Amino acid sequence: MILTATAIEKENIKGLKFPKGEVLKTREEVMQRKTDLQRAMVLGNTEHGKIRITFDTDDGIKVVETTVWAATETEVSLKGGVNIPLHAIYKVSI
Repeated sequence: MILTATAIEKENIKGLKFPKGEVLKTREEVMQRKTDLQRAMVLGNTEHGKIRITFDTDDGIKVVETTVWAATETEVSLKGGVNIPLHAIYKVSI
């Protein structure tokens, strides 16, 4: 799947609205996202490394380069208290 995304700063995510449903189509894609987020969280907490998250909003697909602090079953927490719903994330690139 090729996604055309608009880059956004982490600080601008708070004002965005997200889709209600899951953006991924298969169980395998959902499991891969979970694995990638766990690796991103370890990278963020140990080396403060930045990753790219591609996600959906009501205004179109966005991409942010940031540090992941935590990943739960429902959302991803970024540095600065910014959260993205897990179901809105297409891809995590390390």
